[in-house]
Amino acid sequence: MTMVNAYDAARASDLDPEDRALIARRAKVLGPAYRLFYDKPLHIVRSEGVWLWDKGGKKYLDAYNNVASVGHCHPHVVGAIVGQLGVLNTHTRYLHEGVVRYAERLLATMPDALGHVMFTCTGSEANDLALRIARSYTQRQGVIVTRLAYHGLTEAVSELSPSLGDLASRGPRVRLIDAPNALSVRPQEQGARFATDLARAIAQIRSDGIEPAAFIVDTVFSSDGLYPDPAGFLKPAVDLIRAEGGIFIADEVQPGFGRTGDAFWGFQRHGLVPDMVTMGKPMGNGFPVSGVAMRPELVKEFGERGRYFNTFGGNPVASAAGMAVLDVIEDEGLHANSAQIGGFLKDGLKEITARRGDIGDVRGAGLFLAVECVTDRNTNTPDAALAGFVVNHLRQNGVLISATGPGANILKIRPPLVLKQPEAQLFLDAISSAFDAVPSH
Repeated sequence: MTMVNAYDAARASDLDPEDRALIARRAKVLGPAYRLFYDKPLHIVRSEGVWLWDKGGKKYLDAYNNVASVGHCHPHVVGAIVGQLGVLNTHTRYLHEGVVRYAERLLATMPDALGHVMFTCTGSEANDLALRIARSYTQRQGVIVTRLAYHGLTEAVSELSPSLGDLASRGPRVRLIDAPNALSVRPQEQGARFATDLARAIAQIRSDGIEPAAFIVDTVFSSDGLYPDPAGFLKPAVDLIRAEGGIFIADEVQPGFGRTGDAFWGFQRHGLVPDMVTMGKPMGNGFPVSGVAMRPELVKEFGERGRYFNTFGGNPVASAAGMAVLDVIEDEGLHANSAQIGGFLKDGLKEITARRGDIGDVRGAGLFLAVECVTDRNTNTPDAALAGFVVNHLRQNGVLISATGPGANILKIRPPLVLKQPEAQLFLDAISSAFDAVPSH
């Protein structure tokens, strides 16, 4: 996947001397694998709510960051972290009320069948642990993911993350299938098509003598281009993997915690009860906490024959951060806010783009939206240049988004859940201006 909003070092002369020097120092010590956003990188020094400030005091509306899910530096979350850090922070081999209370509250948001949760520090770790448990339980190795999936950075799960690029090699035990596609598949055919593609992948992996252990998807297909609808289309594929002896893992790092508005978890939109659920970034509002919820029978033998220990996973400070995030979602009505403000944004985006021939689709659920840039609606050929122009025009005018998808042409709009209507209107005004400024072909 091309990163259309990546900084190009060949344009360093456009930057002020201080930033140019910092970029050079960064490259010297961090190496070549890191990336910076935007044609002109941001030098951010402060944040609050849905806002970021750069070193010169310019204010930016953050319409991209789901890590700070309940808003940057939320005082309740900060207070919970600082308060617990000043008392105790240790591992889970001592009894502590915090991790038990948090686990009970987190599991209460999920179906009863998901009776255990194990804590890690990152989404990558969560998916790594889920994969280990799945392979242990099924005594199988095969895994099926979507063609541009992202499930993490560890060696084990990087092979399940084709969006990382060609160096993330996939061996014979991994198969890729096409993600849903709102432009080429009719909504009523989406579920059958997806299940057919999964059946083909299972047959292919079996032809190499490998049995399928798991099917794992981000339940809104974020990296593939955001395909949340139609609700329910995932069920035939999930039924199939179970019928074939595998399990279904719902990666909820992106869609979970009320992001989609109509459900607290993305899998709930499809009427599903997964075998395992992985969680990450939004859990601690930026503090490193993640986890795996699962059916108890999956981990029984894994727990009895081995052991699991994570020095920082589920520590008292992480648990306090997680509890505080759930407090804020509940106390500030952020689940309902996601539905209301997300609907307002979606309607606004459809109105802005309705008469444009270079927008193939506006889609999304709650505060996770996508606008697909194309050269022409008749062909729906991806237009990465248009997406890149809009992303950078917005950045220059104080609004931050990103882009995604196999054609690097899908605008990715994913603000913190605390976004309110005045800021949403500001975003709509800014993106309207960006489209108006697109150079004529």
